[in-house]
Amino acid sequence: MPEYGYFLSAEEHGPAALVEQARMAEQAGFQALWISDHYHPWNDAQGQSPFVWSVIGALSEAVSLPIETAVTCPTLRMHPAVVAQAAATASVMTEGRFRLGVGTGEALNEHILGDRWPPAHVRMEMLEEAIQVMRRLFTGEEVNHQGTHYTVENARLYTVPDEPVPIDVSGFGPKATSLAARVGDGYITMMPEEEMVTRYRKGGGGAKPVSGGTKVCYGTDREECVRTVHGLWYNALLPGEMGQVLPSPRHFEQLRELVTEDMVRERVVCGDDAERHAEALREFADAGFDRVYVNQIGPDQQGFFDFYRTKVLPRLTG
Repeated sequence: MPEYGYFLSAEEHGPAALVEQARMAEQAGFQALWISDHYHPWNDAQGQSPFVWSVIGALSEAVSLPIETAVTCPTLRMHPAVVAQAAATASVMTEGRFRLGVGTGEALNEHILGDRWPPAHVRMEMLEEAIQVMRRLFTGEEVNHQGTHYTVENARLYTVPDEPVPIDVSGFGPKATSLAARVGDGYITMMPEEEMVTRYRKGGGGAKPVSGGTKVCYGTDREECVRTVHGLWYNALLPGEMGQVLPSPRHFEQLRELVTEDMVRERVVCGDDAERHAEALREFADAGFDRVYVNQIGPDQQGFFDFYRTKVLPRLTG
């Protein structure tokens, strides 16, 4: 049976709200936390984007749940040596309950320093080298590295956990999934696709953990939930590679008309049908996932946690 966790959305909520949601998640019976790592929200309606490492520090004091970034891009906006220090400190503060989820990122967040946004194959090369650098730093030994993309001189992390921080790699296509299988301590993806899980496990991932996540909108009025999703998270339904290449929230806003409310009704669980919510998470379990995270879209967080505590999680774990 998978573990079920809550996905904290740092694009939609400020730091105090995220900490309170983490407390509610633990009280509701969720077993772990994901938290997104963004510089910008996807659109202005979402309206937030706190610095994830500060929030993780607060979470380490507020809850006892495992925490993972979903996901950090350790290649452009932040040098992997700096991400390694942040992740090591997070692991120490959580007494080893922290995992670092990484991916190749989106231009929305990573181009802000004026760097060229590389094509996908270069981003994967950068990610692999970044992981190598971070793993060496997690040992606590002095690191010197002169690679294709990164230079590190006389770098040593003095605050390190007893065990190296596990690094899970995000992948949505065959090449990224193969990279995750080769270099990751686990695999992250957002669709319940058994084919990708099989590719990961057969490609070298073996029994390492596979984690997935989904978004829902709980509420007693299903049509209101549909409107909430359409207003806040239409970006999640945009086709193709736009999510990786568009550089600012206003560009996503210009494409809102491509997503209809009918698309939301078809693809996002909305409303208060407990079985529909449970089935959305079972799809990940049936596809072979070890951990499944769910995020509530919109302001009714307390209602969501009450609903999942009393009606949804018991269907999944009973």
